Amino acid sequence: MKLYPAIDILAGNAVRLVKGDFDAKKVYDADPVAAARAWVSAGAEQLHVVDLDGARDGEPANIETLRRIAAELEVPVQYGGGLRSAAAVADALAAGAARVIIGTAAFTDPAMLAEVLATQDPERIVVGVDVRGGYVATHGWLNTSDAPAREAFARLREQGVRHFVFTNIDHDGMLDGANREEVIWVANATGEGSLIFSGGIGALADLEGLASLRREQSLERLEGVIVGTALYEGRFTVAEGNAALAGALRNTLPGASGDWLP
Repeated sequence: MKLYPAIDILAGNAVRLVKGDFDAKKVYDADPVAAARAWVSAGAEQLHVVDLDGARDGEPANIETLRRIAAELEVPVQYGGGLRSAAAVADALAAGAARVIIGTAAFTDPAMLAEVLATQDPERIVVGVDVRGGYVATHGWLNTSDAPAREAFARLREQGVRHFVFTNIDHDGMLDGANREEVIWVANATGEGSLIFSGGIGALADLEGLASLRREQSLERLEGVIVGTALYEGRFTVAEGNAALAGALRNTLPGASGDWLP
């Protein structure tokens, strides 16, 4: 499994939100490029960059920052936030993104998603399924749709999507860990595709639990995990996170919390 340190950009700063709340932000670095450089120096082999300004406003606002990160650092960068047109996706890929993450448009503009899958390498296209209370959230997590997560995955697979990022917004930034049944269900919901899990990672035990679960349940499609606040707060280092995901098997994840799981 791969560790993806998160760099969330808002108003030019590297920040973290709590449960997607733009009013509950904490600035961790005034320069997102410096934050990216620090994670790579610490051992990160890939980065997860989110343009929060773009996610909120509907069009990318930090393409130049993406360009600087991709040009300076020799690691793959996946980039999302405000990619709601085929042109915006093309611009992000041209700026150096190894993969792009489409969120809102995947649910509000199926024609755009179809165009992107037809004109770009599908292996470079990831759809973000962000869930609050069991329903897909869009527009920078500001709107909660009437689309149940369980139906969203099936519909996206039918459209040809193979790669997914899943975030349980209710746990994002809370450092309260991952849920075993949720991870299993979401991984299986991706079908033959791949999954990057996000939301709630707060300790090395959480990463070890994911690595154990991947092996025990033969969840090869569970490709990686995004970690933000725990790294910024020094709960563990990138090197320790990489080691935990490489095969520590002693910890297990907690069971179902009984909230949104089908």
